[in-house]
Amino acid sequence: MSSENREFHIFLFPFMAYGHMIPVSDMAKLFAAQGVKTTIITTPLNAPTFSKATRSRRTNSGRIEVQIKTIKFPSQEAGLPEGCENLESLPTPELANNFSKALGLLQEPLERLLHEDQPSCLVADMFFPWATDAAAKFGIPRLVFHGTSFFTLAASDCVRRYQPFKNMSSDSEPFVIPNLPGEIKMTSAQVPYFLKENIENDFTQLMKQAHDSEVGSYGIVVNSFYELEPVYADYYRKILGRKAWHIGPLSLCNRDNEEKLYRGKEVSIDEHECLKWLNSKKPNSVVYVCFGSMARFSNSQLKEIAAGLEATRLEFIWVVRRGKNDDDVGKEDWLPEGFEERMEGKGLIIRGWAPQVLILDHGAVGGFVTHCGWNSTLEGIAAGLPMVTWPVSAEQFYNDKLVTQVLKIGVGVGDQKWVRVEGDSVKREAIEKAVTQIMVGEEAEEMRSRSKGLAEQARGVIEKGGSSHFDLNALIEELSSHR
Repeated sequence: MSSENREFHIFLFPFMAYGHMIPVSDMAKLFAAQGVKTTIITTPLNAPTFSKATRSRRTNSGRIEVQIKTIKFPSQEAGLPEGCENLESLPTPELANNFSKALGLLQEPLERLLHEDQPSCLVADMFFPWATDAAAKFGIPRLVFHGTSFFTLAASDCVRRYQPFKNMSSDSEPFVIPNLPGEIKMTSAQVPYFLKENIENDFTQLMKQAHDSEVGSYGIVVNSFYELEPVYADYYRKILGRKAWHIGPLSLCNRDNEEKLYRGKEVSIDEHECLKWLNSKKPNSVVYVCFGSMARFSNSQLKEIAAGLEATRLEFIWVVRRGKNDDDVGKEDWLPEGFEERMEGKGLIIRGWAPQVLILDHGAVGGFVTHCGWNSTLEGIAAGLPMVTWPVSAEQFYNDKLVTQVLKIGVGVGDQKWVRVEGDSVKREAIEKAVTQIMVGEEAEEMRSRSKGLAEQARGVIEKGGSSHFDLNALIEELSSHR
C-alpha cells in the first residue's frame, strides 16, 4: 500500500439497480484494499445497500473504509412516484422511460461533487453517458463500468455494427456473429428489440449515447479475468481498440460468510437455517435455481419449473421473486397442489432475496439454473458450477453463448426469445432434461471438471501476481501518473 495510493481518490457512480450496485460495492472494497481513498456516489434510498455491503473491515494491511456520498434522486421532476430511486422499485415497466429521464437530471448534482472533491478518477456506469463530459469539465478521467464480460462487449458490438439479423428469413433462423472469433451462433429472436426496431425513445437514445460516450472515455473496467476469455479480451482491446482493465471476479473479494450475506437486499432466509439445510446434503447433490433481481415469470411458468424440478428427483434450492412486493408470491396460485409437502426436506424454496454467493460456494451445490445475468454467471463460474442457461433480456443471451458455446460448461433450457421482463415459455420436460444434463452422468462430470478448473483460475487471478491483481494495480498506477 503506497502513500501515493492513499492520496489517490476514486469516485464510483453506479446505476440504481441491484445488478449494477452489487459489483460496485465489491469494486469499492477492492480499491480500498489497495489503499485507495474510495467514495461511492448514490441516492439516499440506495445508500443503505452500500453502507451494509462495505462496512469497514480489517485486513492484513489495516482497516478498509469506503465513503458514501448521496445526491437527491429527481423522482418528481421525472414524473416518478416519490421513493422510486431504484429500477426494481418502479411500480410498472412503462415508467422505465421516466427513470431514464431521471438519470440525465443527476448530471448537475454529480458535477457539484466533482468540483468540490476533485477526485483523481470517476468510474461511472454505462447508463450515465453524460459522465464523460461531466468529468472532462474538471480534467478528471472517466472510466466506464458495464457490468458484463469482454465476450458480450465484443459480440454486442459486432451485432450492432453489422446487423446480421436483417438478412434472416425468420426470427428462428441462426446466424453466425460476423467478425467475432469462434463461429458464435444466435438468432434474430435473441437480439434486443432496440437493436432491431427503428424506434426512437428515451431508452434507445440512451443506448446510443452510452456507446458514443464509451468511445470518448478514458477506458473501461471489466468484471472478468483474462484466463476466462483471452480471445475476446484481446479482440476488444486490439481489434476494437478500446482501453480496458480486467479486475474480476469482483465477488471473490468477499472472503467470509458475513460479507457474502450482506450483498444486495436483506436476505429472506436465516443464514444458519440455510447452511444447516445444505450441510445435511451430499457434495454436488443440490441444484440452485435463481433468475436474478429483475426477471419475472407467469404463474403457469412457475408451475412448469416446479414440475420440472420434481421430475428430476434431485434436491434443490429455488429462489422465487414475483411482482413489486416479494410477499405477493404467497398469495398466488403458482405451485402445483401439494408440491411443498412432497418436496419437504428435498427442496428449499426461498421467497424473496437469497444469499446467492454463500449458497453457490457450498460444497453440496452441484449445478446452477440461471438467467445469465453477468453477476450470476461469473459467480457460478467462480464457484465451479455447470449451468442451465435461461436468458431473458438485457445482454443475457450473449452470456448464454459464452457459457454454452465457448466455455462449454452449461446447456441451454431451450428458450428462444428476448423479452423485456417476463421470461419465455419453457415446458417442464425441457427443464427436467436440462437440469438432469448438468447434474447426472458423464457429460455433467465433464462440465463440472471444466467448471472447477475455471474456478481454480478465478481464485488465482485475484491474488498477488495474478492477472486481475496485476491489472488493478496497473490501472491505479496509470491513473496516478495521469494526475
